[in-house]
Amino acid sequence: QVQLVESGGGLVQPGGSLRLSCAASTPRLGVYDMAWYRQAPGKERELVASMPVISRPNYKDSVKGRFTMSRDNAKNTVYLQMNSLKPDDTAVYYCNAVHYLSGTPHWGQGTQVTVSS
Repeated sequence: QVQLVESGGGLVQPGGSLRLSCAASTPRLGVYDMAWYRQAPGKERELVASMPVISRPNYKDSVKGRFTMSRDNAKNTVYLQMNSLKPDDTAVYYCNAVHYLSGTPHWGQGTQVTVSS
């Protein structure tokens, strides 16, 4: 069982930046496809960014050019750098890991991001 712990959320003004981190308990993060999801109040959870084991990251259209996902397999951590934040980015952000062979998904507890003036 992989434990995922997100951090870095908070309250930020429109146009501001935040960097989310997701620390994984596994020493083999390199065999997991990683992703960030978000869920706003009253809405379904949606995929924001994903980074398969050996591939470049992919992004939801509305965050392209503003968000950057990266991973440091040596530190067992993935990141989501969020710039030019908008009120519509307000949501709970979740880290997701899927083993590239078994397909078993793992979720973090989420971190709240609030964009408001």
